[in-house]
Amino acid sequence: MRPITRRPLLAALLATPAIARAQPAWPHRPVRVVVPFPPGGSNDVVARPLAERLQARLGQPFVVENRGGAGGAIGAGQVAQAPADGYTLMVTSSSFATTAILQKPGWDAEASFDAVALLARAPFFIMVNPTFPARSVAELVALAKARPGGIDYASSGAGGINHFISEYFCQRAGIRMNHVPYRGTAPAVTDLVAGTIPVMITTVASANAAIRDGRVRVIAATAPMSGSGGGGLPPEVPPVPLVTEAGIDYEAAIWWGLLAPHGLPAGTRGAIHAAVGGALGDAALARVYAAEGATPSPVGPEAFPAILKADLARWREVARIADIRAE
Repeated sequence: MRPITRRPLLAALLATPAIARAQPAWPHRPVRVVVPFPPGGSNDVVARPLAERLQARLGQPFVVENRGGAGGAIGAGQVAQAPADGYTLMVTSSSFATTAILQKPGWDAEASFDAVALLARAPFFIMVNPTFPARSVAELVALAKARPGGIDYASSGAGGINHFISEYFCQRAGIRMNHVPYRGTAPAVTDLVAGTIPVMITTVASANAAIRDGRVRVIAATAPMSGSGGGGLPPEVPPVPLVTEAGIDYEAAIWWGLLAPHGLPAGTRGAIHAAVGGALGDAALARVYAAEGATPSPVGPEAFPAILKADLARWREVARIADIRAE
């Protein structure tokens, strides 16, 4: 019988690395969470409390970094170029899809990213100045049909999500209104309150104080939330009907989601999705999101990629019909 020499034994050990060199479970070091917008916006409101809960649950730092610029395109580009290892994530919103369509950045919304988890949703609301004669969607549509292009509506900027959802409403309602773009939501809401602009479709968070004080009139919600058509409004404000209740086939909601560089290992992707789902069940987190008029919205692992894909198709068609272009 031949003796076992040291060299074959060493070779045998090196040839069986699966257990000896197995990677530790995710996460085993700090995780970077990129928000591709400046601090203080709704993406921050969603990302930071989520990061706090993930850190508490998983025992590793989740560090939120704001990388604003170009409507989110710059920060998204940095994430797209990061390793697909679960240690660079991005929290973004519906505007991710419209930015991808209009700006044609150096990344692709689907091919460059994995859509890992839907975080929250919020309806938009059709708001009018209290002096504007329309008190319902039906009355607004009737006025717009009587004066094609004669009614102004505000948006936060040409090519922004407010622009898209407003043109989509016009297309579904068979009307034409005049787009007045602003440089941001705040000045648009200011002019809505002043009566300079009669109509705007935006979120509760964008006009919370004006809604509470009755300085704008909310006439409809664009999507259901919290089990009712008026979900997402301040509690002291009466619920409003859905746009669909006026017989218009129109529904639009803003979402916030977690994305990662494309190519995450299946196990890592599953671990992230499960951890996020657990964090979204936190009641205190739901209260934080409620300040944005939003509701935590965990869905199955295949649902968020389908939502993103559908949004991209819808907004491409809206942009084509309305000739929406980047500023």
